[in-house]
Amino acid sequence: MSSHYFNEIWHQAQHDCEQLAILDYERQHQNVDTTVATISGVTGIVSSSVAAAAESKSLLQASIYEFYLRYICLCNRLEEVYDNMIQPQKRELVRKLLDACLGRVVELKHDLVNIDLMEFSYNDEVVERLRLTPMETELRIPRYFLREREEELEQRKRTMHELLIKLGWLEEHPLEEQLTEIEAIRLLQMHERARQGRLRAHFMKEIRKEKGKSEDRTDKERTDSGLMAAMKIQKMWRGHTARRITRRRKMDEMILIGMVPPPASVLKERAEKYERNIETDVRRRYEAQRAYAAQFEARQLAIQEEIKQKHGATIKEDIADEIRAWIKDCYDKTGKLPDFPSEDQGGSLHIFSRPGTESEHSRSSARSSKESRKTKDKSKSPARSGDLNVNDNQEEDINFQPAASTCLPDIRAEIEYFNDTWRDKDETGVLSQAAYEDMIYAEKYQEVELEFRRAVDDVMRQELELLQTMVGKKVKKSNKKTRRSGKKSKKKKEKDLTPDRTIESLYEELVTNGIIRKYPEIKLKQFLGDKALTARNGTNPSPGDIRQVLTEYCILPLGSEAIHNCTPLIRSVLLAGPRGSGKKALLHAICTEVGAVLFDLTPANIVGKYPGKSGLIMLIHLVLKVSRLLQPAVIYMGDAERPFMKKIPKTDRTDPKRLKKDLPKMIKNIAPEDRVIFVGTTSLPWEADQKLLQSVYNRFIYIPRPDYGAMSHAWKTLLHEYSGGISTLDTSAMAKISDGYTIGAIDACLREVMSCKRKLQLRSQPLTNAELINVLCSRDPVYREEEEAFESWWSKTPLGRRRQRFLELEEERLMEEQAQQAKQGNGNKKKGLS
Repeated sequence: MSSHYFNEIWHQAQHDCEQLAILDYERQHQNVDTTVATISGVTGIVSSSVAAAAESKSLLQASIYEFYLRYICLCNRLEEVYDNMIQPQKRELVRKLLDACLGRVVELKHDLVNIDLMEFSYNDEVVERLRLTPMETELRIPRYFLREREEELEQRKRTMHELLIKLGWLEEHPLEEQLTEIEAIRLLQMHERARQGRLRAHFMKEIRKEKGKSEDRTDKERTDSGLMAAMKIQKMWRGHTARRITRRRKMDEMILIGMVPPPASVLKERAEKYERNIETDVRRRYEAQRAYAAQFEARQLAIQEEIKQKHGATIKEDIADEIRAWIKDCYDKTGKLPDFPSEDQGGSLHIFSRPGTESEHSRSSARSSKESRKTKDKSKSPARSGDLNVNDNQEEDINFQPAASTCLPDIRAEIEYFNDTWRDKDETGVLSQAAYEDMIYAEKYQEVELEFRRAVDDVMRQELELLQTMVGKKVKKSNKKTRRSGKKSKKKKEKDLTPDRTIESLYEELVTNGIIRKYPEIKLKQFLGDKALTARNGTNPSPGDIRQVLTEYCILPLGSEAIHNCTPLIRSVLLAGPRGSGKKALLHAICTEVGAVLFDLTPANIVGKYPGKSGLIMLIHLVLKVSRLLQPAVIYMGDAERPFMKKIPKTDRTDPKRLKKDLPKMIKNIAPEDRVIFVGTTSLPWEADQKLLQSVYNRFIYIPRPDYGAMSHAWKTLLHEYSGGISTLDTSAMAKISDGYTIGAIDACLREVMSCKRKLQLRSQPLTNAELINVLCSRDPVYREEEEAFESWWSKTPLGRRRQRFLELEEERLMEEQAQQAKQGNGNKKKGLS
């Protein structure tokens, strides 16, 4: 599409973002004692009663959920604009705004979790009022997470492949499998029997021919028999062609009305043609983006050097004259020489940014004022907690207020910059997508000025010290690095046990020991299922809801450093669910979507590796060090309940309690600036000591067995994939029959039934329900007792306990109301009798 089209979408998205940010900012700065109104203008007043408080909480949830959905729609539009826009300066602004809006989505998600007291939030009234479909409320993963790291990821894949070949775990040129002796004998027997069959057939043909010669038949009889044979062949052929044409017309009609999907060959051809066209267009667009970005960087460097050469001396003299004038003015007014601000305080820029002392240079750029305003807003607003942990055993505050946002100042700054620079910019007739040099000049002039200001500040400090010495004042030696306010960090710097080794050697060692593993590339959208169409409870989310929460908790913070720095920190996530529910596939999807390095600390994987206490210390050190150097990274532990089991089976030789004491310390050592997350998977979470389990994991996500809708969608998708679209099996009936099984069991069942031989027979022998049911019956479903065990376990998690406490308070409130109503009714009856 044209650049003009995406410019229009961009301007409309900027306008919507401005309106939304204004409403969001007003809501953030309302009085704490006033219940937040919904966007449509409904306000609620907090009363002293519990009922009014509960009602105000529902209004607050609706308000935050509406902002949450609108930010999601805005992020999806901005992501589309960023991926298709070519002009480098516009893309830079869109990228910053997109990161800020995605961070705001994650912040609102955490607020909703603290209000709803479950990981999944719903509000059907808000969705209906905004006229959104469930598909439109799903947040898309930005494509730039992988696209801007293509070279790095390709290099990492090559390194991994070379190491695996070097270790002998992969073959560089895989050879064809050689036949065994038995297989060779069977092959020879088959061909020999076929040869003997052909010889016998030829021999019988010769015998029949000799018999035919001995018979004395007339030419007329031969002619009649030939005509009859020709007529019979003609009849059979015409019937065959007529039936084939009829079947084809019927199939075309069914395809036209949508009752039958098109043939697999047609679908494949259409998909390949579409993908070729899309790939060509995308490759051309990405090449243009890279070319214009390279040109933009080159012009920035050239203009910066030009400014330094032409205006460097003038800028230095002007800054020095301003500072000297300020020193003289202060001395004339007070009779004392002033103290010069340190570099951490801003130097001379801090002097002229105060009211009444603003200089020409301090307002040389509109962008600088926006940046200072943004940092000012950030310093005013209380920061969100760096490590958002819902595992604190705290009572639920009924009058809950959302945390202050660290992303709103960024959004406001980018909107103001857009309004000052781009909103009224006349681009009529501008077809080139090259960068505007006047904007580059203004930006680089400010950077050069700041660079020279630092140098001039150092000189002025020395001059001021000489003046103070001359007038007899004791000189205060001001350190450039001033001590930060607040408590001194008690955390000791971690000792580096491998200071002399390169990252390449450490990476090779972990790959050799199987700690860093190669994982299959799975996209998150391959986790089959749609978002919930109506509200659900916390233990029955849809597959789409699970995809969404993993995107917000894991993928977005890992994929972008800007998003990670402005959102609440989640160090660890536990995925719990029955076997075959897709926990490991979700882990691989998280790694694939952000191009992360996967570290496997499953107890069975580290058996016999790094033995002893010193070896375990070295293992944890290597994992943390390499994960920080190769961010983003995912540290994985399968069977996450086993290190915390109260009693280990005697048959277990993997020593699962080896990491029991070190896991909590390891999680705490993941610093807030590290894009590293610890992901555990478990099928038996109730077997672990819950207190120890909750000390390791920040979030607990339950993946239940699929419902009828998800199961029906899975049957259709998987059956089409395995059969190539040939099968006409009734998937709705199979979805009903397979109720209680997981999608992993369905996939294994189809893989077992749809062998290569069975696929070739599909045209003559269609697939039947009985074939699948017979195989499916040999597998264990998810029994009701297991589901109840999962629900009971989730209710014991910190979030589950808080929700249980809130529901108990609600029940007590309802009972009190009913008692009061009954008491009032009895009083009215007595008055009537009297």
